[in-house]
Amino acid sequence: MSVPQFGSLKKVDLRDCWEKEDRDFTPWLAEPENIRILGKAIGCEMLEVIDQEAGVGRYSADILCRDDDDDSFVVIENQLEKTDHSHLGQLITYAAGLDAKTMVWIVKEFTEEHRAALDWLNLHTDSGFQFFGVVVEVYKIGDSEPAPRFEVVSAPNDWTKSTRQSSRKSKEVSELQAEYLNFWNHFVDEIDEESGLKKVKPRPRSYMRFNSGGNNTNFNAKINFRDNWIQVDLYLKRETSEAYFHLLEEQRDQIESELGYALNWEDWPNGKSRGVLIRKEIDTNDPAQWEACSSWLIKNLISFGNVFKSRIKDLDANEWQPEEVE
Repeated sequence: MSVPQFGSLKKVDLRDCWEKEDRDFTPWLAEPENIRILGKAIGCEMLEVIDQEAGVGRYSADILCRDDDDDSFVVIENQLEKTDHSHLGQLITYAAGLDAKTMVWIVKEFTEEHRAALDWLNLHTDSGFQFFGVVVEVYKIGDSEPAPRFEVVSAPNDWTKSTRQSSRKSKEVSELQAEYLNFWNHFVDEIDEESGLKKVKPRPRSYMRFNSGGNNTNFNAKINFRDNWIQVDLYLKRETSEAYFHLLEEQRDQIESELGYALNWEDWPNGKSRGVLIRKEIDTNDPAQWEACSSWLIKNLISFGNVFKSRIKDLDANEWQPEEVE
């Protein structure tokens, strides 16, 4: 039996991989396959990137995510250097301004003082909030491709216990994902050609996106198994969201009259996305109700398309100007 040959593990300078945080590292991390690696490291395995450089007053958070597990916001602040007070303050500012529940600070190196500060925040803030300190490292073996590694050095107080039960948690996540997939498979089967809806490949998450006919907008069908509701919404995102939201809101009475029901017009606190939606409470955990859920979602997606699509195509963000504050 031959003796296996092993290469030596070599640490790679972060700047050799990502020269600039905003130009190189943040876009890299925002890619779905990379945000999944981070999500697995911190125990949030259903992260979806909502925005990069999400505005908070004069500042902007590097990455804003939504945790599909509970529909909460996750803020990620990147710093490819040793921690400093400025970035700690920014992280807290973003948490407040974006109404985030989970804050992740990714750095090259933590000082003991800043790691202790995150530990203190986890100890003294409400249990609904989570602060993670994460060190990013890159390694190579010989001439291999560089491989990133995320090491959690500060986490909520019960996180260590929960990670010891990671196999059970992964199973629970997988079970929830399977439930989503089962429902969306049922939902897609209910869509007929006459509806005008394009059948979308089901994915194991809480929503399904549909084309709305315009840039930076889409329709969503959503289901929530925890709180037992279903929802159809028009999602407005990125830099045009504020203008589009207010231009459509100017037509609110006519839109709601055409639909035949009132809508919720939500100017979400992250500053980069808005929503117009209708929600229905129903026992989503009872598969016997899935046909009713699917019918309601399909009916309202069609209605949203009939009422909003022509309006969306005519939207011009330059036609709206924010009111001047005296």
